[in-house]
Amino acid sequence: MKGREKGAARNAGGFRRQVQGESQSRRVVGRQPVLELLRAGRPVNRLFIAEGAEGGSMAEITARAKEAGIVITRVPRNRLDEWASGMNHQGVMADVAPFAYADLDECLRAAELHRRPGLFVLLDGIEDPHNLGSILRTAEACAVDGVVVPKRRAAAVNETVVKASAGAAEFVPVIRVGNLGQTILTLKRSGYRVIGADTEGDCDFTDADYRGPTALVIGGEGKGLGRLVRERCDEVVHIPMAGRVNSLNAGVAAGVLLYEAIRQRSAP
Repeated sequence: MKGREKGAARNAGGFRRQVQGESQSRRVVGRQPVLELLRAGRPVNRLFIAEGAEGGSMAEITARAKEAGIVITRVPRNRLDEWASGMNHQGVMADVAPFAYADLDECLRAAELHRRPGLFVLLDGIEDPHNLGSILRTAEACAVDGVVVPKRRAAAVNETVVKASAGAAEFVPVIRVGNLGQTILTLKRSGYRVIGADTEGDCDFTDADYRGPTALVIGGEGKGLGRLVRERCDEVVHIPMAGRVNSLNAGVAAGVLLYEAIRQRSAP
């Protein structure tokens, strides 16, 4: 999302908490992810820029870094290649504090302050970091109030996720929980209708009502929704397939459901 300023970090700012025991720093690579990091006002320890890297958004990156008093170090491009571990760094890398996950209760309270019904996305066993990054990017575009991920058997937010999200991971709250089934019950007690998506869903996704407070549950790659998670959903929908393949990538499925929710909420 281009043109975002610090105020645009409306979802994430006060809800993030560093997880104890995690590394004291992480790397964010690529021009758009680093730029969004700076626009969001996240603490940056140091900015590394490849020698000769100029043009495009690099001017804004360096200007914002200087304005924030961030140390900028020019390094040979092959040094960045080594540090980026094969990721396309586009000549820039930021050394930042560990990713701080959000708190569910705080996100629920924040959602109550909006003039629109709350909207959350729960991910049941999404292990591919590129899928997680894609979902975070779409969630941010749809102003989702929080994305919930399990602590076990699921991708955590790392450099690959941030890169795949094009920096959106710095704006949308990501909530890490120990028990997804219990989280569903918490959301239901808070007045949310929980809608799961599965190839064996009971009805077409367009038949569901997303206009009230809604939590969408997306299953993992190749496994779908877990039994307990499925049982605790108020409704399970499917996305019809016209071709021979009977399922969508998790990131695409999340996008389809989110934009159906936005469509219904925008209808007169």
